[in-house]
Amino acid sequence: METIVFIGAGFMAEAIIAGIVEQGALKPEQVFVTNKSDCARLEELQAKYGVSILDEEKEALTKADLIVMATKPKDIHKAMAETAPYLKNGAAVLSVIAGVSLQTLEDGFGARPIARSMPNTSATIGKSASGVAWNAAVDSTMKQHVLGLLESIGIVKEFEEDDLHTVTALSGSGPAYVYYLVEAMEEAAIDKGLSKDVARELIIQTLEGAAAMLKQTKTEPAELRKNITSPGGTTEAGLKALEIRFFKQAIGDCINQAESRSRELGALS
Repeated sequence: METIVFIGAGFMAEAIIAGIVEQGALKPEQVFVTNKSDCARLEELQAKYGVSILDEEKEALTKADLIVMATKPKDIHKAMAETAPYLKNGAAVLSVIAGVSLQTLEDGFGARPIARSMPNTSATIGKSASGVAWNAAVDSTMKQHVLGLLESIGIVKEFEEDDLHTVTALSGSGPAYVYYLVEAMEEAAIDKGLSKDVARELIIQTLEGAAAMLKQTKTEPAELRKNITSPGGTTEAGLKALEIRFFKQAIGDCINQAESRSRELGALS
């Protein structure tokens, strides 16, 4: 792929742009970006990553091999109407908009290769966990191009489209849940007298270590938890507090609510 145009310039678009440029998947001059009207935002992305701003004649759109749709869900129809007339035959579309279905994208862009994905903002540092689904027009060559792009910003798994609602709730929104956990742990540590800087350092290392243990040992999380939990010890006391407050149920409700909202957004589009 020689030219990619991002329609939308929010946090997700920036995360992907940062990932693909800084990981060397594409050169900055191959990447173009546009949005509804925020010129200052476009200039910010240009200054940070060296990408180009789509000009008023939309010349880059006519040459684009891939269009990345990264608008808000409510703006998708207007964005498609303004983009589709410029696209060459064979140009592919990758949507990273929560809830918007392949059918909606096909209605707006016509018969062309279309992929729907949900990365997360860890794409900025090449650590995204992404899911992707395809329409029938995506051939093996285009699939490898899109997979290569997504792999440059982290890991990617292929799914049936309906499963992307769960992927959105789990890994798409997942970093926010982790950051919320960190906020709570920091507040508790500070309340007990630790400084914020020390608490943050300890928490980050704890998260990194736990993730590495899961990845490297391939041990079930329940077993790793039990290995730490001595009868009558501190870990058991802490876990009991979580159980009393229905921690697992809260996490389940979190995933369910996010998944339901993804489906609602799809129905609205």
